[in-house]
Amino acid sequence: MSKDIVWKRNEVESPCIQVCVVHPEERICTGCLRSIDEITRWSKMDADERRTIMDELPSRAPRLRKRRGGRSAKLRR
Repeated sequence: MSKDIVWKRNEVESPCIQVCVVHPEERICTGCLRSIDEITRWSKMDADERRTIMDELPSRAPRLRKRRGGRSAKLRR
């Protein structure tokens, strides 16, 4: 076997980007967009379940948009 070949498991990679902050209202991680339950169970899930969650993640991002407030919102009125 060549030294350049790296063995990898045939698994769905984790979407974790090491920005672990749970949104207080949506209860999902603002970094990877998974729920606490999904994060906890990730290592025990089969590839199909992981792939299903990975496919859903992009649709969760709009739920985390921040509402603008404060001075900038007042100036726009």
